[in-house]
Amino acid sequence: MPKLPKLSGAELIRILEQNDYEQVRTKGSHIRLYPPDGSGLKKVTVPLHKELKTGTLSNIMKDARLTAEDLG
Repeated sequence: MPKLPKLSGAELIRILEQNDYEQVRTKGSHIRLYPPDGSGLKKVTVPLHKELKTGTLSNIMKDARLTAEDLG
């Protein structure tokens, strides 16, 4: 498995939006994104940190069914 890149929360949000996720709400420093209807994907919450921890990034990727290659 390729090593995960270091991403900020804003960078991950852009990637998710390119995969048809839509920002629904903001609460503090966290953004909630919903997947397209009928996709079977989970809703994800992304913290707006300068650098996401590896475990946080990994869990969001798993919920959104993204691979390291999708992160570019």
